[in-house]
Amino acid sequence: MKIEVLDEAEADLAEGFEVYERQSKGLGGYFVESILADIKFLQNYAGFHTLHFGYYRLLAKRFPFGIYYRVEDHVVRVYAVLDARRDPAWIRKRLV
Repeated sequence: MKIEVLDEAEADLAEGFEVYERQSKGLGGYFVESILADIKFLQNYAGFHTLHFGYYRLLAKRFPFGIYYRVEDHVVRVYAVLDARRDPAWIRKRLV
């Protein structure tokens, strides 16, 4: 299955990179690599996750982030990569 990471999700990754890179040099790169590995996982397992606010949500393995996606016409579209510790109302507003 093809995976498409939308601009909004790429911006989320860049923001996460900056946050973690400020904490420790090199951690931002590890964050991005880890999230991209989780996204690649969706090639085989898209659509098996629970729905949240109209999107499937895959919880990242190494960081407290949710990967929000939809499966449309045999394409996995990643809409957002959000910190799962955020207020659910904020997450809903960001996704809608």
